[in-house]
Amino acid sequence: MSETSTATDAPPARRSFWAALDLDTRLLGMIGAFVLVALVFNILTDGRFLTPRNIFNLTIQTVSVAIMATGMVFVIVTRHIDLSVGALLATCTAVMAMTQTQILPNMMGLELGHPMIPWITILVGLLTGAIIGGLQGYLIGYQAIPAFIVTLGGLLIWRNVAWHLTDGQTIGPLNETYVLFGGINGTLGVFWSWAVGIAAAVASVFGLMSARRTKVGHGFPVKPLWAEGVIIAIVVAAILGFVAILNAYSVPERVVARDVERWGCDVAEGCTAAYGIPYSVLLLIVVAIVMTVIAQRTRLGRYIFATGGNPDAAELSGVNTKLLTVKVFAMVGVLCALGGIVASARLGYHTNDIGVLDELRVIAAAVIGGTALSGGIGTIYGAIFGALIMQSLQSGMAMVGVDAPYQNIVVGLVLVLAVWIDIQYRKLTGAK
Repeated sequence: MSETSTATDAPPARRSFWAALDLDTRLLGMIGAFVLVALVFNILTDGRFLTPRNIFNLTIQTVSVAIMATGMVFVIVTRHIDLSVGALLATCTAVMAMTQTQILPNMMGLELGHPMIPWITILVGLLTGAIIGGLQGYLIGYQAIPAFIVTLGGLLIWRNVAWHLTDGQTIGPLNETYVLFGGINGTLGVFWSWAVGIAAAVASVFGLMSARRTKVGHGFPVKPLWAEGVIIAIVVAAILGFVAILNAYSVPERVVARDVERWGCDVAEGCTAAYGIPYSVLLLIVVAIVMTVIAQRTRLGRYIFATGGNPDAAELSGVNTKLLTVKVFAMVGVLCALGGIVASARLGYHTNDIGVLDELRVIAAAVIGGTALSGGIGTIYGAIFGALIMQSLQSGMAMVGVDAPYQNIVVGLVLVLAVWIDIQYRKLTGAK
């Protein structure tokens, strides 16, 4: 009797290098888009775009919109939209500015410079954002008013509430500790930046290996060890490379001369101090981690994506979609307050035009980052990359000398192009 070979006897098919790495094609596309934008503007600006100074400025300019974009992912995933985020940011910053410059000193007796002022201010701002966001979520979830109408009304209401609270005036200067969250005034310095970068690299390696062990333990397929090693090397190189770039931005001698002790030097001349990682970027990293954990590891996250995929099925399964809507919009309100902290701290003042057009930038960042307007699909890292690409376009065009109206035209075209590419991608892959 002759032996016959079976499928199980056949050697496993060789996988290509890219197939073995099993990388997210959307993520690769966004990284490729950012690299292309950066290289083009670097050529047009004679090498100024990719300098440590400009990359540092680019990161702190991206943070506010990126923080709010992480919340917009959840809103769009649940098949809603929020047009009020820029106006809500303005109201939160107005409340926080009034709290620290007038309410606490005049009504509570806390003098300017009191160590509790910035933390009470931040708490008040977060509560303001949560209450306003929750109210809008209640109108959408329980009163069945379309999100477009509620948040369009919110855009008009909260922008003018902010104006009324401040009588249209610029409020400041803001508390010195509060201003540290804005970027260049609050950084870790070289040593602590490397410490944070190394800790992040170690945590990333541990996380990737832990995820691999979990898959093996449950019998799921995993990448080859060499492919896992390549991914780990790329992640570690990206983290440490980012830290190295920020640490390469040296503090000018004139800035060192204002406070020599802060930079650990005896005299300003010859001091080689560097800024390092800004506190605002650390805040964005924390927000990204928390929002990713919520999206991937919690019941709330599963409910959000299930509702976006099929609202009727989710409700029949026992998900309280009305309360879920309130939670999502309250979460966005808190993130608007956080974005407002960064935006107003970077300026050092609350201004009447703070957050103008941020709602469009935030929505564009989420959509460019791969969040489907039809609901059910979206990633936190995608929204952050989308915000980075948007800010890179605007910063690059400003450096080249493109007028603001033309900048907005280009951003609008990029948004439409991103949605078109997403639609074509879904058609090719058969995704809904």
